[in-house]
Amino acid sequence: MRATGRVTTDYLLIDISNSFVKLAFATTEKIGKSTRLPTGKLTVAAMRRILRGRKVGTIVVSSVVPKKNKAISTAAGSTRVLFLNPKLDLGVGIDYPRPRMIGADRLANAAAVAQLYGAPAIVVDFGTAVTFDVVSAAGDYVGGVIAPGLEVMTNYLYQRTALLPKLTLQEPPRAIGKTTRDAMMSGAVFGYRGLVHEILTRLMAENFPRNKPRIIATGGYAQLIARKLPEIEAVHPNLTLEGLRIVANRNTDPNSPR
Repeated sequence: MRATGRVTTDYLLIDISNSFVKLAFATTEKIGKSTRLPTGKLTVAAMRRILRGRKVGTIVVSSVVPKKNKAISTAAGSTRVLFLNPKLDLGVGIDYPRPRMIGADRLANAAAVAQLYGAPAIVVDFGTAVTFDVVSAAGDYVGGVIAPGLEVMTNYLYQRTALLPKLTLQEPPRAIGKTTRDAMMSGAVFGYRGLVHEILTRLMAENFPRNKPRIIATGGYAQLIARKLPEIEAVHPNLTLEGLRIVANRNTDPNSPR
């Protein structure tokens, strides 16, 4: 559909994390192909290039890097910008003492998992940090766990030691490494799976002793780590963006002009 020579779409979805920004154009029903760029490269000029040739109804943002928010607002001009926050209609309740302290991406994940998979549920998001977010059987966000991300841990070893190399992470062939690189890979991947398994075990024992929750993974290393963890039933690469689409649908007047 075209208007005044520009492609018209409902949303531009933007998930700003500490390392990368993930973006996708979307309709109210479907997300288009996602792209990403380093967070440091998200500028007013970059946003204007992304928006060039597009007429967007609403720019929908989850951001954990507040200093980048102004670039989006400036580039948006007269286009509506919706920053995800706990005061919006998320489709889930919030049972948390200080809701404003919850990362916007975590709220987006909770909104997405509740609508797409149902409750109770746990989202494991493999980003700069790995986060575990819990939605209760009643459909409330109740909190979670934050641990160092896989790449953060391996990069720390590389940066803080004289002889250990920088890794490109992949599945190790065996537990015992015959080279320094293989030994590090084994420790990183198998050790990280152990971390995720232990946290999930405790979350389920404390919160869901009878009814098993839906456990969904997302984020950069979800495929590598989650695919061999039987607790995790699915990997959804664009779960956070889906949450932004869902929240936008719940907070946008369907009769407003596009």
